[in-house]
Amino acid sequence: MRAVKPVIASLVLSLLSATALNGPASAETTTLRMAWYSDGNEGEVMADLLKRFHEQNKDIDVVLDQVPFKAINENLPVQLASGQGPDMARVVDMGGLSRYALDMRPLLKDPGYWETNFGPFLEWMRPAGDTQAIPGFMTQLTVTGPFVNKTLFEQAGVAMPSEKSTWEDWAKAVKEVAGKVQAPFPLALDRSGHRFYALAVSQGTKIFGANGEPDVVDEGFKRAAQLIYDWHRSGVMSKELWGSVSGTAYRGANDEFKNAQVVMYLSGSWQTAQFAKTVDNAFDWVAVPNPCGPGGCSSMPGGAALVAFKTTKHPKEVARLMDYLASEPVLAEFYSRALFVPGHLGLAKKGIDYPTASPEAAAALKVFTASAASISPLAFQTQGYTNSRIIFNAVISRLGQAVSGETTLEDAEKRITADVAQQIAERNKK
Repeated sequence: MRAVKPVIASLVLSLLSATALNGPASAETTTLRMAWYSDGNEGEVMADLLKRFHEQNKDIDVVLDQVPFKAINENLPVQLASGQGPDMARVVDMGGLSRYALDMRPLLKDPGYWETNFGPFLEWMRPAGDTQAIPGFMTQLTVTGPFVNKTLFEQAGVAMPSEKSTWEDWAKAVKEVAGKVQAPFPLALDRSGHRFYALAVSQGTKIFGANGEPDVVDEGFKRAAQLIYDWHRSGVMSKELWGSVSGTAYRGANDEFKNAQVVMYLSGSWQTAQFAKTVDNAFDWVAVPNPCGPGGCSSMPGGAALVAFKTTKHPKEVARLMDYLASEPVLAEFYSRALFVPGHLGLAKKGIDYPTASPEAAAALKVFTASAASISPLAFQTQGYTNSRIIFNAVISRLGQAVSGETTLEDAEKRITADVAQQIAERNKK
């Protein structure tokens, strides 16, 4: 036994030396921060998935910072521009933030899986001219479209317009319904440039000129802008919504819709889970296909992506987390529980089951999934354009001024053209 003591002593000394040099024997924990906004219950679902990830990866802690959409839209770009910001964030302005995105390709287990299942959407996240980067994955594919309070139509005794009906058909119908049931908002449309283009594309706007550069104010655009302007003047739309904010500020009508004050609300598929919860059985609601115009009936695509940023100090750990979250079984569960249209080609082909969805939500998701299959190439091109956010913001800011009476519609259109040109030029200098 005496002969063993020097060996044990030597092992203890070796361990103490290793501990002194390298720290504790257990691996250090890396903390990652993820900025996240929610429209419905997706934040709860993500928190659950992150907890499960940590149980399998004890060396990585993920702090989920749940913030308002406004913080993602307005504050995050400023943080990233100053070299700050989280390791990852759920964002919608993929093109605008692409310069800050981390290319995870060298760190991912199987880049081919990402290319196969997220390929078309990766183009939305890449910097201009980049054809290889893998910055993130789609937490959802979104499709614009109207929600309609079916109960109000029934109470008013007015027939709902059929599929392929025009915007003018719907405007006439909802105005009639609102008048009969005393609803204060016949038509509500998100105060958002993206949602405006759900109308403008159907009115035939081309958005880009022959040289591929933005040519925003064309005849189709003018038709759409005139409709918005006239609807506010005639009472089809209420200034109470768009007029309550200014500049590029977003204003939805979620509360007004859930309180049965809105006959028809143009928003999109991301609202499905929220309305399934907040409306519940208060009234019958349905999603309907995008109304039509001279340019067709296309919705605007969009969505949110979880994107990694170059400023992270832990790129390998970020890639491990992203590989886990983007894996087919985990992402299928996320889409199913959050009631989202999948932004994963393999899962879209297989189909997602929504066992927790109410009948109204399941029917709405069916309508939005069908709409996704008929989105025009121009709508996809617009959404993926690097400077789309510049266009959206200029449009909603100046059109908002015309609606509120601060300027004429003609002057607003001139300013939109000037704003877009100036801001793109400024961005290109950086």
